[in-house]
Amino acid sequence: MHPLVGDLSQFKDAELDTKISDLTKKFFMTFNPELKQQIASILEVYREELSKRQQEAWAKALESQNKNLDKLININ
Repeated sequence: MHPLVGDLSQFKDAELDTKISDLTKKFFMTFNPELKQQIASILEVYREELSKRQQEAWAKALESQNKNLDKLININ
């Protein structure tokens, strides 16, 4: 984890998306290679968190969909 990144659980997905967008703009605005490296590492942390959340949501949706399909099959 990057030392400048705090607890990401307090942010909503939309807020993380906004932070990623803002940092991406700042990344391309600067010409300082050290600053670009720091921004890139923070971007990676934010993107990994957002990806993890999306995977969890997708898995949860798939799990609930599979449970609903079991109720459709009635063998008597």
